[in-house]
Amino acid sequence: MPPGRDPVDRASDNSRDLYDVTSWEPRTLVDRLAVGIYGSLRPILRWVLILLGVVILAALFALGSLGAILDPVVGAFVVLSAIPALLLAAYFWRADVTSGEPLDLLVVTFVLAVLFAGFAGVLNDFGSGLQALDFGAFGVGLGSVLFFYLVVGPIEETVKLLAVRLHAFRSSRFDSVVDGAVYGAVAGLGFATIENALYITRFMEADGGVFSIAFVRALAGPGHVVYSGIAGYYLGLAKFNRADAGPIVVKGLLIAAFVHGTYNVTVGVVPPLIANSTQLSLGASFVGYIAFYVAAAGFYLYRKIGRYRSVYESVGAGDTHDADAPPERTEFDSPPRE
Repeated sequence: MPPGRDPVDRASDNSRDLYDVTSWEPRTLVDRLAVGIYGSLRPILRWVLILLGVVILAALFALGSLGAILDPVVGAFVVLSAIPALLLAAYFWRADVTSGEPLDLLVVTFVLAVLFAGFAGVLNDFGSGLQALDFGAFGVGLGSVLFFYLVVGPIEETVKLLAVRLHAFRSSRFDSVVDGAVYGAVAGLGFATIENALYITRFMEADGGVFSIAFVRALAGPGHVVYSGIAGYYLGLAKFNRADAGPIVVKGLLIAAFVHGTYNVTVGVVPPLIANSTQLSLGASFVGYIAFYVAAAGFYLYRKIGRYRSVYESVGAGDTHDADAPPERTEFDSPPRE
């Protein structure tokens, strides 16, 4: 429940000036300065984040991590590796029963995800020290489990959701819950594309060359689309449930980070177990497990979107959708529900 009136406020009559006692409005120069600083911080922070993303991406090119994608052959493999993720994101875009999302918002979301992927790389490096705690059986240690669940999953899903929150979320065209899944999927596509590029340029000299690493990344990319699509769906739900927006966003991130972390923990463990207990080769077991896992996670998101579609059609929401005025902006710090 929101706080009630202060005791002084309740006991005083309306004629008493309670400025800086129990009430406040900008009167002094310092007051007006505080209002100006507060009002400018949010857009400044937005542009600072974007500039920082540009700097990190430029540094990756300058230091050689991404420079190799300028080679036409390597660049082609990067593009090809992103096609499965692109097709999956396009599917979720087509599954949106509401009005189509504008190309400019989709493109900006993709670009922001590419820029912000550098944040995840830096933060993951800081958290990688947890892997020093590795000990255990089945090919994965305690440190790696903690690293994937507490660092990689939460950080990467938060970074992808930030790409949606900073621009598309603020638009009046983000006018339905299910739009969050669409923009989340596009953010996952952007993140997967730059991550594929980093892996391909870093490990293209490994056994099998650029083809093998591009193939592996093509398998992994759709997972990013699904995980951030889940988190994005809950971001959309939060936009239209302002009193509980914060917990709803956290719920979406918890689910997405858990599914993401579970993939990272199990992908090196389960395929060998499958190969050892079946007639399948290790390569076939690896491909089959990734396909199964991404499909299972995707089915969860598909059910969410399908349920929304069913209710949307059953109540005739399409008849009134265009006539309603969508919220232009929604902040998470709105007053809680009584």
